[in-house]
Amino acid sequence: MRKMYKSVRLYMHYVTMNVRCVMQYKTSFLLTVVGQFLISFTTFLGIFFMFQRFPSVEGFTYSQVLLCFSVMLLEFSLAEMFARGFDAFSGMVRKGEFDRVLVRPRNEILQVLGSKFELTRIGKMTQAIVMFVYGILKSEVAWDFSKVLTILFMLVGGTAVFTGLFIIYAALCFFTLDGLEFMNIFTDGAREYGKYPIGIYGRRMLLFTTFIIPYALVQYYPLLYVLGRRTEKIFIFLPLLACWFLLPALGLWKFGVRHYKSSGS
Repeated sequence: MRKMYKSVRLYMHYVTMNVRCVMQYKTSFLLTVVGQFLISFTTFLGIFFMFQRFPSVEGFTYSQVLLCFSVMLLEFSLAEMFARGFDAFSGMVRKGEFDRVLVRPRNEILQVLGSKFELTRIGKMTQAIVMFVYGILKSEVAWDFSKVLTILFMLVGGTAVFTGLFIIYAALCFFTLDGLEFMNIFTDGAREYGKYPIGIYGRRMLLFTTFIIPYALVQYYPLLYVLGRRTEKIFIFLPLLACWFLLPALGLWKFGVRHYKSSGS
């Protein structure tokens, strides 16, 4: 318990340093936040204009799709904010900075996690919250404690899934020295096709996102429960099951650390 407390305290110290650095340039920070907001806003416009021509997509209305997309965007933004260090890890390996991480008397995961805290992702989160509030008001969901709990579990599970993907991206850098762009298919790509319920893409995609990379566990299945299309209580806890994805991601990370050789620069 004491060791965990020290780790949390150290991480908060990392976060504080990152925030102080960012706030040294307040105008740049505000402009970046606005830029992040506008980037996600263009995606919202795509949904808006599509629903001007079609009343629903596979039975999901405009407000229900916004509810779905807002939760997915929040999950992705939270992972980007807290796990940005892994997403930018290729530079650390390429410049030989990871060598210093290994000789420090602290866990390397904690150090990489705290190396970059992306506060500017507040812009995306603001856009997601606006869409989420609108979706709540217009989707006519009969909200109760179980459905609120489901949304919270979706955020926890989704953040864990995207964090796991960032860790896998970082672990591959041990062998390639540079980031592999195809991983963006599973991170930025998931954020894009995740704006619609995953079930609309067909059975094969649903199976892949249930058992391989569990997007469906943090998006599609719990959404069905929130919208009242399924009533089984197990759907409330499916997002927490998606947290298992962190285990193979961390396993690959540990494997990469054991086989790491300095870039020499």
